[in-house]
Amino acid sequence: MRVLLTNDDGIEAEGLQALRRALLAVEEVELAVIAPDSNRSAIGRGITTRRPLWVQEVDFGDGTVGYATDGTPVDCVRFADLGLVGERPDLIVSGINYGYNLGDDVTYSGTVAAAFEGILLGIPGIAISQGSPTATADFRRHEAYDFTAAAALLPRLVGEVERRGLPGGTILNVNVPSQPAGATVARLGKRIYRDRLDVESDEEGRRRYRIYGVDPSYHDEPGTDFRAIAEQRISITPIHLDLTSAGGLEEVAAWDLEGVV
Repeated sequence: MRVLLTNDDGIEAEGLQALRRALLAVEEVELAVIAPDSNRSAIGRGITTRRPLWVQEVDFGDGTVGYATDGTPVDCVRFADLGLVGERPDLIVSGINYGYNLGDDVTYSGTVAAAFEGILLGIPGIAISQGSPTATADFRRHEAYDFTAAAALLPRLVGEVERRGLPGGTILNVNVPSQPAGATVARLGKRIYRDRLDVESDEEGRRRYRIYGVDPSYHDEPGTDFRAIAEQRISITPIHLDLTSAGGLEEVAAWDLEGVV
């Protein structure tokens, strides 16, 4: 099974390296690594269209190599599909991300976006993220991270995908506590964002604004990925890109649009 490993934290991120080592140990996996050359967190499904992309071979020091690009996570997947590392992959694996990607956050996540690209290409994908080692730790401080739990889980998920496949147009979004107490298949929950507009001025009168960064909350509902994580359980969510509102189709179709053009 040909597996492409990528992420949004950069090719040197320990989460990617932990997952790379775990997948190299699986005999059935033929692994290729293409990842951004530096952090591209929260870039979503951004792509690079206005300039060529640089790619550099990276020696991992264990007899294997990967490829770093100054593009986005989605660009990395496109590289693999277009033949940078030989035949197109059978599976895209993105992660391990520093911090969870839950609920509405998946629309911002570069980690999830890389897996999403597989939907357009007809390739199954898994996005995997791990929470902070302690409930109070800031995921942006990476020193204390131990990716053992997520790295141990992923080969088993890869095996299940190989044996059973995934529903068409579907990827798995997986979130792993540092010390999981089981696993739950859950739906995406609803995030509550609490951002505010902070401004400061310099001596020349220029104003600098900060609009993100206040810790968000969530609607605590049973069956959601947020509830699973609150219970210290691995959350596995099948998600897809079909954004069409079935109810909206019916409602808007009833509008009087005759003579609009």
